[in-house]
Amino acid sequence: MDRTSPVPLYFQLSQQLEAAIERGTLTPGSLLGNEIELAGRLGLSRPTVRQAIQSLVDKGLLVRRRGVGTQVVHSQVKRPLELSSLYDDLESAGQRPATIVLTNRIEPASAEVAAALGVPEGSDVRLIERLRFAHGEPMARLRNHLPSGLLECDTERLEATGLYRMMRAAGITLHSARQSVGARAASELEAELLTEETGAPLLTMERTTFDDTGRAIEFGSHIYRASRYAFEFQLLVRP
Repeated sequence: MDRTSPVPLYFQLSQQLEAAIERGTLTPGSLLGNEIELAGRLGLSRPTVRQAIQSLVDKGLLVRRRGVGTQVVHSQVKRPLELSSLYDDLESAGQRPATIVLTNRIEPASAEVAAALGVPEGSDVRLIERLRFAHGEPMARLRNHLPSGLLECDTERLEATGLYRMMRAAGITLHSARQSVGARAASELEAELLTEETGAPLLTMERTTFDDTGRAIEFGSHIYRASRYAFEFQLLVRP
């Protein structure tokens, strides 16, 4: 701690703890002990430690457990806005992704899906709906529509790997995507799937992905737990 810095000590402590969680130095389930123990160990006042911990509890990174102390829940997933899959991003971040396939069927294309994929309305498309987990905790519900016949979509394989990996293995080149990000409140069903309260904030993302011939190969409509997930933007100054 830099006691000469104008940055408050509680904020310095919260930043250091958050960095340790994101690096994996403090892993999910790790115990920090109670506030009195932490204050004594760090040479800080109890109110300073309490404020630092509370800021991380509010972010969903720590939880207070009666009789146990303060425990690391997980690090928030921060996903760059680029053409990558959630499965690959979670795996590269050491988050141990897992998947449950909720739906895998052929259905008629709605007007929205038909427009995104460039196919006639009512024509056959494949719907894949999955629940994606990290460290055993639900993170997102993923809905993908694919042109019929594009890809052999075995449910067992969908639960073992990512959709984009399956596409690449099938020789499909992912070239570009059109994407929009938003937010809304969780419905009762969505809250149940993601273990959130009804009305909890969700991040939304819609993406149409194109191959190297310009063909639309996937239309995704996904929701993410805002308490566990964030999109990162890199902004450049226009000359």
